[in-house]
Amino acid sequence: MPQRKWFLWLAITGLIGAVFFIMTLIQSPNTLCIETQTITQTRTRTRVSEYYNPTTIQLKAILHYATLRVVPQQSLSEIKISFDVLKSLGRPSNFLVFGLGHDSLMWASFNPRGTTLFLEEDPKWVQTVLKDAPNLRAHAVRYRTQLRDADALLSSYRSEPACSPSRAYLRDNGACKLALDNLPEEVYETEWDLIMIDAPKGYFAEAPGRMAAVYSAAVMARGRKGSGVTHVFLHDVNRKVEKVYAEEFLCRKNLVKSVGRLWHFEIPPQTNHIDVPAFC
Repeated sequence: MPQRKWFLWLAITGLIGAVFFIMTLIQSPNTLCIETQTITQTRTRTRVSEYYNPTTIQLKAILHYATLRVVPQQSLSEIKISFDVLKSLGRPSNFLVFGLGHDSLMWASFNPRGTTLFLEEDPKWVQTVLKDAPNLRAHAVRYRTQLRDADALLSSYRSEPACSPSRAYLRDNGACKLALDNLPEEVYETEWDLIMIDAPKGYFAEAPGRMAAVYSAAVMARGRKGSGVTHVFLHDVNRKVEKVYAEEFLCRKNLVKSVGRLWHFEIPPQTNHIDVPAFC
């Protein structure tokens, strides 16, 4: 009799233990899932927080454009071309912009952790803009060209060895009138991922025109040492000089997108130094 009671007690104890063991197995996956989900959500929130954490220049841009009646020079569809390229690169980029204006804070805010540098023909305008937006980086640039000479420069550059596409250089290249030879050292030393040409003025005879900007952008892009292409954006291609110079130096074969008055080129680096008569 005592043995039967002892056996019954063991059986009941084992049954209770088995029930608890099975309940643990049933609940464990849910608990593990909840814990895993919590960890994943925490990490996701951290990444999202870091990604969307605005920089000072982005916040200033929002305030600036929210209270400004003047709109950027380019249309929304044109602006989106450059924005999409910056976003696709997925990293801080080197962005060189010819021109300084009401849209400069916008360009800089698109590349908040990268280097965005503006080149402007009017020193007084540089001071005016930087007074309101001291976070922008800009330099005044002296141009040696006038729009009235655009045709003559285009027809004569081939006979000047210093302008040759296989030997072209910019720094101290006084022999080639299309070369921007007196830019700040930072411009020459930096490998630019994007170059925006929306200046200098090019709508009256005495204006510098964009001939030298287009030529110099082509030289910088072709001289790229790193991998990948240089994205060059040229605005106001509805005008004769911009269009002709783009086809001469940036090349139709490199044109990847056209929206409104903006052309987007992807220019590969020059891989050899064979003498060629033209850029395209």
